[in-house]
Amino acid sequence: MEFYLNWLQNNLLSVVAIGFTIVLVYHYLIEKDTGAKLSKRYRNSIYEAQSKVFLNATQYLISGNRDLAIKEFLSAVDINRETIDTYFALGGLFRSNGEIDKAISIHRSLIARESISEAHRLRALTELAVDFDRGGFIDKAIETYKDVLKINRDQYQVIQALCRIYEDTGDWDQAYNYRIMLSKVGHENQSETISHILVQKAKWNFELGEIAKCEEDLEDAFRFAPSVSAKILKLRVLLHEGNIDEAKFYLLELLKEQPMYASFAFESLEEGFKGEDSVKEKYFQRLNILTDYFLGLNDADLTSSESVILTKVRLYKRMNRVEEAYNVLHSWIQNHKAQSEVLKSEFIKILIDLKKNDEAVVQVKEMLNNMHQTLTKHYCKECGFNSDDIFWRCPQCHEWETIQFRWKV
Repeated sequence: MEFYLNWLQNNLLSVVAIGFTIVLVYHYLIEKDTGAKLSKRYRNSIYEAQSKVFLNATQYLISGNRDLAIKEFLSAVDINRETIDTYFALGGLFRSNGEIDKAISIHRSLIARESISEAHRLRALTELAVDFDRGGFIDKAIETYKDVLKINRDQYQVIQALCRIYEDTGDWDQAYNYRIMLSKVGHENQSETISHILVQKAKWNFELGEIAKCEEDLEDAFRFAPSVSAKILKLRVLLHEGNIDEAKFYLLELLKEQPMYASFAFESLEEGFKGEDSVKEKYFQRLNILTDYFLGLNDADLTSSESVILTKVRLYKRMNRVEEAYNVLHSWIQNHKAQSEVLKSEFIKILIDLKKNDEAVVQVKEMLNNMHQTLTKHYCKECGFNSDDIFWRCPQCHEWETIQFRWKV
C-alpha cells in the first residue's frame, strides 16, 4: 500500500493530466452531438483549437510547469466558455499553485451561473470550501463546508474535513458531533477516535478544576472505547480524589496490557492543573505514593519489559536514588542478552555517576561498536512524524493513537 501511495505522490501531475484529458475528450464528444447549430467548419475549428490547447496543457502538467499549464487552460476558456470542467481544472491548478484568491474567484463565478446544473453547483461549492481551507480562512471554510452539507449530508470528505478542522482548533464538542456523523455516513467504527476526543474534552475540564464535568466526559469516553489516554486521565482523577488503591489497580492494569506506555503514564501524571496550591500539593503527595508503588513492583511480566525498567531507572535518578537505579539496571542486563542502545547509555551514565569508571569504559567500547543515534522520543507508526512531545493525535496525518515510543540516547 505504501508503495502505491509513494508512486501516486511522485506521479501526481501525470495522473491529473491524464484525468483532465479523459474528461475533455468526453465533453468533446458530448458537445459534438449538441452543436448541430454551428457550421461543421466552425465546430471543427473550435475542437481543433481546444485539442491543441489541452495537449499543450497536459504536456506542461506532466513536466511539472503549472504556470504554463494555467495559461493554456485560460486559452481554452477563451475559446469555449461553456466547458465547465475546464473551469474546475483551472481552479484546481490555481489552488495547487498557491493562488488561492484566483481559485476562489473561479469557483464563486461557477456558483453564480444561472445555467449551471445543481450537481456542478454543489461541486463548485465544495471546491470553494477547499479553497478557503487551504488558504487558512478557517471560519469561511467551516461555513462553506456546512453549506455543502445542507444540500447533501452524505458528503464523506466534507464531514472529514470538518472533523479535522475542529480537532485542530480544539473545539471538542463540534469534533465529537462530526465524528458521530462521519461514523454514520462512512459506516466505519469511529469509537476509538471518539474516545480520544472525549478524553481531550475531559482533560480540558480537569485542568480547569472542573472535576465533575471531567468525570462525565471520561465516563462517555470509556463507553466508546477504553483508550490508553482515557486510562491515564482516569489515574489523574483518582489521584486528585485521593483514591490511591484504585489508582494502583488502574496503573497495574495499564502496564500489564501495554507496558510501553509506562513512561507516558508518569509524564502525563506529572502535568499540573489549575487550582489551589493546597490541592496541587495533595495531588503530588499521592503521586509520590503511586510512584513508590510502581518502583516496588516485581511482577515478572513487567520486569521483562525494557520500557518499564527504563521508566523505573529514570524515576530513581530523578529522586537521586542512583544506587537503586544501578541495581535495577544491572540486574536486568545480566538476565537479558538483547539490550537497546538507550538502555546501555543509561547504564553508562549511572556508572559514571557512581564513579565506576572502569566498568563504564568497557560498556562504552561495546556500545560504540554498534551505535545508532535516535533523534526524538516519539514517532507516528502511520506516517513517521517525529516529536519529543506526547501526541495522541498525529499532527501530520491526523490519525489517533498511532504514537510509538523511542527511548532517546
